[in-house]
Amino acid sequence: MEPERKRSGSTLKKGRKRRLIPSKVVGAAEATRSHWDLEERQQPVAKKARLSTVLFAENCEVTHGQLSELLKYAVLGKSSFPKPSWCQLFHQNHLKNVVVFILQGLSQLHFYKFYLEFGFLRKAFKHKFRMPPPSSDFLADIIGLQKKQIIGNLPKAMEGSLPFASSKVSINLQKDPIIQKYGSKKVGLTRCLLTKEEMKTYHFPLQGFLDCENFVPTKCNGSVTDNSPLFGLDCEMCLTSKGRELTRISLVAEGGCCVMDELVKPDNKIVDYLTSFSGITKKILNPVTTKLKDVQRRLKILLPPDAVLVGHSLDLDLRALKMIHPYVIDTSLLYVREQGKRFKLKFLAKAILGKDIQCPDRLGHDATEDARTTLELARYFLKYGPKKIAELNLEALFSYQESQEPRNTAEGVQRLNTSVLECLDSVGQKLLFLTQEADASALSSSKNCQTIKCLSNKEVLEQARVEIPLFPFSIVQFSFEPFSPNLTEEMNKRIKIKWTEMSTVYAGPFNKNCNLSALKRLFKSFGPVQLMTLVLETHQPHLCIQYEVLEAAQLAIESLDGVLVEGSCIKVQRPVTELTLDCDTLVNELEQDSENRGTIYLSGVSETFKEHLLQHCSIFLGLEAMILPKDLKSGKQKGYCFLRFKTFGSAQRALNILTGKDWKLRGRHALTPRHLHAWLRGLPRESRLPGVRVIPPPSEQEAWQMLNVDHPKIAAWHWGRKIEKLYHNLCPGTLCLILLPGTKSTHGSLSGLGLMGIKDEEESTIPQTCVCESAHHLPGVIS
Repeated sequence: MEPERKRSGSTLKKGRKRRLIPSKVVGAAEATRSHWDLEERQQPVAKKARLSTVLFAENCEVTHGQLSELLKYAVLGKSSFPKPSWCQLFHQNHLKNVVVFILQGLSQLHFYKFYLEFGFLRKAFKHKFRMPPPSSDFLADIIGLQKKQIIGNLPKAMEGSLPFASSKVSINLQKDPIIQKYGSKKVGLTRCLLTKEEMKTYHFPLQGFLDCENFVPTKCNGSVTDNSPLFGLDCEMCLTSKGRELTRISLVAEGGCCVMDELVKPDNKIVDYLTSFSGITKKILNPVTTKLKDVQRRLKILLPPDAVLVGHSLDLDLRALKMIHPYVIDTSLLYVREQGKRFKLKFLAKAILGKDIQCPDRLGHDATEDARTTLELARYFLKYGPKKIAELNLEALFSYQESQEPRNTAEGVQRLNTSVLECLDSVGQKLLFLTQEADASALSSSKNCQTIKCLSNKEVLEQARVEIPLFPFSIVQFSFEPFSPNLTEEMNKRIKIKWTEMSTVYAGPFNKNCNLSALKRLFKSFGPVQLMTLVLETHQPHLCIQYEVLEAAQLAIESLDGVLVEGSCIKVQRPVTELTLDCDTLVNELEQDSENRGTIYLSGVSETFKEHLLQHCSIFLGLEAMILPKDLKSGKQKGYCFLRFKTFGSAQRALNILTGKDWKLRGRHALTPRHLHAWLRGLPRESRLPGVRVIPPPSEQEAWQMLNVDHPKIAAWHWGRKIEKLYHNLCPGTLCLILLPGTKSTHGSLSGLGLMGIKDEEESTIPQTCVCESAHHLPGVIS
């Protein structure tokens, strides 16, 4: 996802491409906001503050800047700030306090590794979200200090108008992300290429990937050198019944000559020409006969074996082309920023090249101009080197430019330039910051922050009990020793394998003359199957079925274990390994997770299920959202969905109706939290990754030593209980966030995890009638 997002319903600009969200989902988001506003107007008297989340991101990721949005809104409310773009805080004026607990050194991986031990956290907080790995100062990011300090460092010469490549700002170059990635010396072309691992991380189409089976390779397999030719590429797309499809391609050679500029007729029915971005209209495209396959054929002829493609968010262009190319330079990643954020192409063109592109007076973007610009940006980087780029202080220029852009209201300027500390100061309040002596950050030296430095986590805990009630806004930071890189990597592999094995079942025995096709249909009726194999090692045949979602595997076990099938009484069970010995306990606890309590899983849904459900919406009271995953390749709706209800009771009643004889669906309560869906979809098909072994302790003595109080599992349970006691001491109406920031190192980064809720939050009984559709696995949620 793109880490820095505008309002959910805002228009996507070409210079900042991101994972594509169908306009129906975006439109639903706007409808939701209107519904929220209407709800607030209809309820002038509110007794309690409450939270609601609408996360359209594929992996439900919330950036540190978005967290800052929420915290500032929690302090001052809508009279001073726009509502957060990713969640809704109802009746903010009835919020009593804000408390943020930071578990420094922990990540999303740690939470699910010790899921059973974090019992209170998983049950008390129903709003969970993923965060990107932390930057150099996580606290400054979520408080909003960093942007303010950077702008404050700009020289007076920059006031009034935005200077560009000729200006230098006094900064610490060693902390610049471009220097950290490329060093300070000039680099060659091959150093700027994305590695295969980076291409995988940023969703570039690659050979052998499941969602790229029908993609065409460019046939560029030559040896790339620093003298290989560069080609700028840019594509424009429209929205069709099957998603985004190509409508224009521009290819520019290194000398600036446009060697290909073609309009393309999509294969499917066009729903939206996206004219404001693409410049394409129905009239322009009507006479066009060129199809995608024609473009693919021409590109394979035009590009030499060692061609390097250059573009901005190039993964989206290659996916629109349905082509695979191994040698790419992506300018949105070349000019690297912290936390995975990206500069817009329009900004880089002005700041680096002094060019104005994508001007508002034009109809849409000029694909040739954009392709040529990306090429010039790559050549500038190669000519002047990382140090020259770092000296421009692009982050400061970008922040300055943002602050100078005209806003619809004065609130927008204030939101950009104000930290949480300044928000508190404006209402005569101070922030409490409790931390260990060794972990004090820039926050400690802020004048409006009451910092208490402690010698240990235990002392932080003791001080928190006494001090939190005295402050309206508190940050309590506990610090934990990070695991070694090798142990973290091993833990990551094990937990992924565990989810895979939990989603796999063995069924049998069957008769040797059983109807195999009928059996396959039976097991597919519980949910999407990733892999199904016939096991012949046993006396009688068995089936091994690996499901895409955990709910399908559990439903198969609950429905068929001990049942007579094809004349045999079969057993349906998971593989018994050291990683699945506690899976029954884990499944029970997942079902009790506050995020899953009101959500049901259904299999066997048809293309018309949504319309059919809406026709009978009166019998499904409390329905908040419908999540309809779609196949990434075909764009077709998958045969399962998730329905989210306001209460467990509403969910249970709906489940009884939908699995009855009239609807003929299979279903159960949900097990997988929404922010895990993207992770689970990427799991390996094998039950065991090559080279991964789960090794038992070599001796009984060592096994007993692992159970002492210092063991991470015991520590997770211990601190989960400590935080629970702190939480119970908070006054009702307190907004509480538990943040596991994640980790970042040269050995690899781990995503963070956030949990939030309002203590004694009042459950709403207001019925919702809006239902969203999810495309490309993007959950559309009405809360």
